[in-house]
Amino acid sequence: MTVSDLPPRPGPPALVLVAHGSRDPRALSTVRALMDRVRELHPELSVRLGHIELNEPLLPDTLAALGDTPAVLVPLLLSRGYHVKRDIPEMAAAAQAPTRIAGPLGPHPLLVDTLHARLLEAGWHRRPASAVVLAAAGSRDPESRLDTQRTARLLSARLGVPVLPGYASAAAPTVTDAVHALRARGRRHIAVASCFTAPGRFATECADRAPWLASAPLGAHDAMAALILHRYQRALRTSVPAAA
Repeated sequence: MTVSDLPPRPGPPALVLVAHGSRDPRALSTVRALMDRVRELHPELSVRLGHIELNEPLLPDTLAALGDTPAVLVPLLLSRGYHVKRDIPEMAAAAQAPTRIAGPLGPHPLLVDTLHARLLEAGWHRRPASAVVLAAAGSRDPESRLDTQRTARLLSARLGVPVLPGYASAAAPTVTDAVHALRARGRRHIAVASCFTAPGRFATECADRAPWLASAPLGAHDAMAALILHRYQRALRTSVPAAA
């Protein structure tokens, strides 16, 4: 048997970005731009997109289109919670092909790199008595709040100013309450760091509560694309297939 007679080696598992979905049309265009950035960094990799709800393609349809091609699902979510622990595993278990599920994108230093960059783009600079509210979606899951608190601590270490989490729903404190808490500590220049993957209602509402400035959502930043690939590769090394 010659080398040319050997069957082709299978390629790497597909990378499926799992977005939440949003009625805001900017969300879909942002996630697609992020997907394109991942493809640019890893052109030999098959990169697909699936949504939990609200937008097409939905995740079950993306997995069905892959057929028996193995896949790694990378949630475009920034902490643990119901979608990471229940929705995505249930959809993965129903897939025909073997699937692995990566961890959420946060907390991680690359996420903090993106948060920092978006704040600088918005005009943030360290001022006397400055501080930041890390605006996140919120969840009733205590592990989600722990993840967000850790991201806030990492961002605080990067900026050298206090950073408090503030939530859009399902958790306390709200962004407004976090702003009030920082003002009570003598902080006068308070920015809101948008810890959302893409534009949407929660991101807009949180930005509107910024007393000084608010950063844009994370979007298709190079550090986000690098973080997605890191989660993909780590899942290949450590996770157990969710379906066979």
